[in-house]
Amino acid sequence: MLGTVYAILFYVATLILLIGVVRKIRIYARVPAPLKIPTTPAPKTRGGVVLRVFREVVFFESLYKSNKWIWLFGWVFHMALWLVLARHLRYFTQPVWGWVEIVQPFGTYAGFAMLAGLAGLWARRILVERIRYISNPSDHLMLALLMGIGASGAMTRFVAHTDIVAVKAYMLGLMRFRVGDLPADPTLLVHLGLVIVLMIVFPISKLLHAPGVFFSPSRNQVDNPREVRHVAPWAAKMEN
Repeated sequence: MLGTVYAILFYVATLILLIGVVRKIRIYARVPAPLKIPTTPAPKTRGGVVLRVFREVVFFESLYKSNKWIWLFGWVFHMALWLVLARHLRYFTQPVWGWVEIVQPFGTYAGFAMLAGLAGLWARRILVERIRYISNPSDHLMLALLMGIGASGAMTRFVAHTDIVAVKAYMLGLMRFRVGDLPADPTLLVHLGLVIVLMIVFPISKLLHAPGVFFSPSRNQVDNPREVRHVAPWAAKMEN
């Protein structure tokens, strides 16, 4: 019964996540950019733009130039999150990919780095007056949700051990639309429940800056307004 309930929740959450993210990406892609507004100094070639977006996504270049402390907490959280996600691929692959096996020990302790980064970002929203003033309840709730996921996940590894073999069998079964038995460990159930909540709210949250950064005109435009006339698609249709 428990496995069936969580299976239904996971299937529904996955549909909401996929449909919501694809819909948002379509909206981002169709929003016109009527002006050339790359943040200067900006690259003058398309290859330079690709490199700039890469540095922004991997190294958070603009945040580093803006505020070193926020950059540190934000970068640590995001990089640790990638390691944690990579480690979790073991539950969805059989046999486990070689590179996933390599990141297992790093992903285990990356959970603590993720929590440290989140704690720093949350402290900023509480202790810095101007940031506290513009913070909404949803900002705190998202941080609390991410902290809850990280803390409960760490507890299943270091405090209340769960049967990871049974968990993997359950997840592999869901991928094949077969519902199996899910361990009834409270910490595991809380962890999975919070993950389901995150999947549902992700498409309507500020976490959508993940795909949104690729559509930012201040980052993805070439700085060539004098060489090439910039015409938005809707303006070109009006001219024709």
